[in-house]
Amino acid sequence: MGTSDSTVPAVLSIDLEYFSHTPAYRTAAGTTNESAVGREAIPTILNALAETDSTATFFTVSEMLEETPEVVETIADTGHEIGSHTHTHKHLSELSAAQRREELATSRRRLESVTDQSVVGFRAPSFDITEDHFELLEATGYEYDSSVVPCRSIPGWYGGEYDETRPVSAAEIDPTAPTALTELPVAVMPGVGLPLTGTWIRFFGVRYTILGMRLLARRGIPPVLYIHPWELVDLPRVEGVPARVYVRTGAYMRRALRRILAEPYEFVAANTVVEDRVLYGRG
Repeated sequence: MGTSDSTVPAVLSIDLEYFSHTPAYRTAAGTTNESAVGREAIPTILNALAETDSTATFFTVSEMLEETPEVVETIADTGHEIGSHTHTHKHLSELSAAQRREELATSRRRLESVTDQSVVGFRAPSFDITEDHFELLEATGYEYDSSVVPCRSIPGWYGGEYDETRPVSAAEIDPTAPTALTELPVAVMPGVGLPLTGTWIRFFGVRYTILGMRLLARRGIPPVLYIHPWELVDLPRVEGVPARVYVRTGAYMRRALRRILAEPYEFVAANTVVEDRVLYGRG
């Protein structure tokens, strides 16, 4: 028997980074003089969450604390979970093992010092992980990861490596991983094999995302969604940034956020689903 939508929680996670942190901007020929592009979307996100009595997880690039510490402080004070999205948002596979460890450790330490929260969750930039990923997470004090996308291979991006859609022990993903560490995979459309959010909500529309949420919920799988604050603002035009980055950013994504939060789910922090892994996962 299927599970009704409302009996399964959903996770709205925010990869808290600015436009300048994205690989598309960092590799572009041009630049922008606008500072912290995406910051202006934070009140919109927090208001939408408050209006629906929802809790979210903000996987945060801790480098932001150097310029806009008040943004992270406000999010934490509002009662949302703060997780790590590394310190500088560099792709982990492009760093040495020592540099990767420093990215994880520095981010967790700085976020905890500002928010007075225990930071136990992690998401890798662009879902780019390495063979020592879970080992480094355990060594630097994390308890769960949300960097696995069980989607088909997307050339030039990611995918094709994993098929686990439920929250599980990291050892189910990598036999050498610590069993106490949990993996919380990002939601993928059943049958289609593409993510429900990120770029895909902008390409395929919010109805696609909502349908995927319902299909997962009926299987007893909490949908784990993700968005970026810069997707909700009117981005400055920068030479060399791919056109796909600008598709339906701004007003469309602001409306989409409210449409998603209006669906009949209890939106909870990622750590809540991790704590209830036995209910929604495979042990």
